[in-house]
Amino acid sequence: MNFVKRAGTSLGARRSKTAALLAIFLAICTLLLGGFLLQAAAARQEADAQRTIGVDVTVRKEGLTPALADRLGALPQVHRCNAEVPVRAGAQGFTPLASKVPEPGGAAADDGKGALAVNGVRDSGMLLPFSYGSTKLTSGRGITPEDAGRDVAVIEERLADENRLKVGDTLRVRSADGERTTSVTVVGVFRDPAREPTAWTPPHQLPGNTLYVPMGTAQKLGTGTGTGTGTGTGTGTGTGTGTGTGTGTGDATVSAVVLKIGSPDRARELHARTEELLGKDGFEFRVNDKAYKDQVLPVQRVGAFAGLVVWVIALAGALILGLIVMLQIRERRSELGVLLALGEKKWKLIGQHAVEVAAVALPAVALAALAGSLAGESAGEALLGRRDDKPASAPRAPDRETAPPTVRVEPADVGKVSGIALGISLVSTVIPGIGILRLHPRSILTDTA
Repeated sequence: MNFVKRAGTSLGARRSKTAALLAIFLAICTLLLGGFLLQAAAARQEADAQRTIGVDVTVRKEGLTPALADRLGALPQVHRCNAEVPVRAGAQGFTPLASKVPEPGGAAADDGKGALAVNGVRDSGMLLPFSYGSTKLTSGRGITPEDAGRDVAVIEERLADENRLKVGDTLRVRSADGERTTSVTVVGVFRDPAREPTAWTPPHQLPGNTLYVPMGTAQKLGTGTGTGTGTGTGTGTGTGTGTGTGTGTGDATVSAVVLKIGSPDRARELHARTEELLGKDGFEFRVNDKAYKDQVLPVQRVGAFAGLVVWVIALAGALILGLIVMLQIRERRSELGVLLALGEKKWKLIGQHAVEVAAVALPAVALAALAGSLAGESAGEALLGRRDDKPASAPRAPDRETAPPTVRVEPADVGKVSGIALGISLVSTVIPGIGILRLHPRSILTDTA
């Protein structure tokens, strides 16, 4: 008789034991699939964290220029880049805020550099007050890298209320020396939680007089130009006259560059590339990976735990099923003796047991896949959901939180579980079946009797 057909007949005749074997295999396959699903979800969430949270590296150097900041932002390790160019500026056509506290009699008068604190940035979303949510946009948008070459501005809510400004209005801002005026379009209004100082404060230090503009706009407000003419005469060969113009930089230098990289492991590579650009000495290189560790390390631990679960379940499943098959072989020794006496080959007897176990394993994989698709999302939320260990009053970073875990059953995961299940079937039948190869029909029937 064909041993495959005989395996089907045996499963039908032993329904209760087949159902018990199916239940055991279902538990094993469900745990295996759960481990693979958690591994995949953890890997996706870690990749998302590297893209959205990342690690902030702050580089400071005296005399750092916007050109060098752009070269730092173009390094292959960098995902996002922001540079800040702080300058002082004056207002034309609108009124800056003034301190509500009278100026003390002995205080020095304003030095004439302007009442506005203008910060040229490449990406305002990377500024800590915005990224952690303490400073929020109330209307419009922030400064983005696409604003390079445009004259736009994001202003504070108090300055907007004082001058009845809104998104779309145009402001005229003049340089600190009063030589140049630039028109900027308001694209956003933000709210700074800092309160008005209780003591007299210079206008440019008031939180309401802060503006964010693209770096190019800040450079125009912080650059001075000069012209000169000269004449000269010489004896003997001729005379000549000449005129010339020149430009020089004022306050338009970069105070700091913030670079976002994927993980702390890449900080060493970035430091080496920064040394190539800025020299080995004279710059500050600070790595802030706290947000990354707070969000990513728990995810990595869950992924490692899921991988360990897969190995433990695979080994334990093979051991348990091997013991079950061994017990079944002992119970069916008389059946084996009769088949061997009829001339059946020993390898076919082992093959029959392997087919029986595999025939139970495949439906168990299908049921496990169905259970995974139904319960996987809730299990992922429980093990990989967002963690909030901060008190309610602590500042939060909305754009620094990983997205909710996505646990979904992929064909590749089902294929892995099927392969392991079939491997367990083979191991759990072949190893106990080695004893069959060493027996003879007479010894089996004699021992049974």
